[in-house]
Amino acid sequence: MIAGIGLPTDDMSETAQARPDLAPFCEGLGIDIGFGGDPIVPDAITFDMPQPYTQMGTTTQVLRGDCRSLPFICDHAFDWVYSSHLNEDFTYAQQVAMLVEWRRILKPGGYLITNCPDQQRFVAHCAKTGQPDNPGHKEADFSLETFRSRVLAPTGPWQDVYEKPQAGPYSWYLVVRRPL
Repeated sequence: MIAGIGLPTDDMSETAQARPDLAPFCEGLGIDIGFGGDPIVPDAITFDMPQPYTQMGTTTQVLRGDCRSLPFICDHAFDWVYSSHLNEDFTYAQQVAMLVEWRRILKPGGYLITNCPDQQRFVAHCAKTGQPDNPGHKEADFSLETFRSRVLAPTGPWQDVYEKPQAGPYSWYLVVRRPL
């Protein structure tokens, strides 16, 4: 963190910034999808692409593949699924299909834990700081509200557990629970 003002430094992962808020929900057996080298908790099963998009830590990757298709994971296998700055790299339709798959691997009562950028705040942050925008982000209006309405709602009922609409300079956090 930059001294005194709580902004992330260039060498701090998005997960490291979210850890104080989101790690308490990561109890039991869980998977960190798109972990990028820095898992949300030390005992997370780490999953990323064969060639990860980023590498912010040194933790060993356990599983590799496409986060949209997890046929090698049993139904109801995990107490929690965590993802950080991953959903925005997919269209809304792709995200819905992806969350159907993630819901399948969650136990009833399990937590879906997300840490994502608000695209409009992210673009403004990039302009303000002079850093380039991320062309991998697929939806110009991606936000907590559009994630709720266009991605979560079509995937079935979820129970709200925790929400932080303004996290850091451009992120939001959401924890929802798959009903029993």
